[in-house]
Amino acid sequence: MSITYLIEFAVKPEERVRFLDLLNGVLDAMTHEEMFVDAALLVDPADENRFMLHESWQSHEDVLKVQLARPYRAAWHEALQDLLASERNISMWENMRGDRAKGRQA
Repeated sequence: MSITYLIEFAVKPEERVRFLDLLNGVLDAMTHEEMFVDAALLVDPADENRFMLHESWQSHEDVLKVQLARPYRAAWHEALQDLLASERNISMWENMRGDRAKGRQA
């Protein structure tokens, strides 16, 4: 059963570009990981500096023991304190069902 993380970010306005630059690098790299399922980066339509990352993996244990230590995540993790206006809010969810429109992507 896959595990999904919902991670909310409140980014300092002056750090928005750097935040997205670093996060996009991590997202691009992690799509090649064997245990990766999917991810979506969402932005609040009322606040361009508020983001939610929806990230799914095949194994929570693999995320903790392997994925979080990947070298491509180092710069991202080191910069978070400078990028964020407040602490991240992270929650975990187990997938019960997933649906997509037939014949098209989100």
